[in-house]
Amino acid sequence: MFPHEKPLVDRLGARFFAEIPTGPGVYYMRNDKGEVLYVGKAKNLRKRLQSYRVANPDRMHRRHLRLVRHVARIDFDICQSESEALTCEAGSILRLKPRFNRAGVWPGSPRFLIWRFVDESAQFSVAETPLIGWERFGPLGAYAPRIHGTLARLLWLALHPEAGFSRLPLGWIRHQLPLPVTLSYTNGIAEARLAVDHLFWGRPEEFRKWLDASINPSLGIFDRAALQNDLDEIESFIKAHRADDILCHQLALL
Repeated sequence: MFPHEKPLVDRLGARFFAEIPTGPGVYYMRNDKGEVLYVGKAKNLRKRLQSYRVANPDRMHRRHLRLVRHVARIDFDICQSESEALTCEAGSILRLKPRFNRAGVWPGSPRFLIWRFVDESAQFSVAETPLIGWERFGPLGAYAPRIHGTLARLLWLALHPEAGFSRLPLGWIRHQLPLPVTLSYTNGIAEARLAVDHLFWGRPEEFRKWLDASINPSLGIFDRAALQNDLDEIESFIKAHRADDILCHQLALL
């Protein structure tokens, strides 16, 4: 048996792959003219890019086999989190329209995260057109349902401090939520509304403080880790969206 080709190792060198950072980020594969052929994101850039080293037709899609034979250079941007990398990737694909990307090349329907507080309940939903009487954040496109699910989980946990993730309504962990989600408050509705305002309009640290004060401090390790992951994801996404970080760094424009 002949060994599989390694066109990227031959062009870029083994040292290039060994020195790639291990954090989250976005990578840009370019041809010899500097044109971006493909944009991708990774939780671990080194691990993801090393998967392209061997052009194994049994493990690599034919489109990617064609891609690696055209790549002359790979650039990458470091991001603070995987969710920020996801946002950055989406914006770069939409703007650059790389030849080998398929999903996200053309804009989809604009979708907003919307919410309202009525009497002793809070409602959260996703809509292409913001509804009268509802507050909104966006448009967020395809990411609106994910942010909707993450926020609903955090608010539900604050409303049920003794419960934990194992007692979330069926499907919520997999982002399978009804539209709208309605949360009923017998007390603390004003504090919840203020916390949501802080989250979306510039003071996410206040939302974090409110959540920490609302949730049972004796939650288990799994629940704490899952809660922290949700909180980091939504804060990172909102921060990136508000700062218009969709363009990422100027490297993507070179």
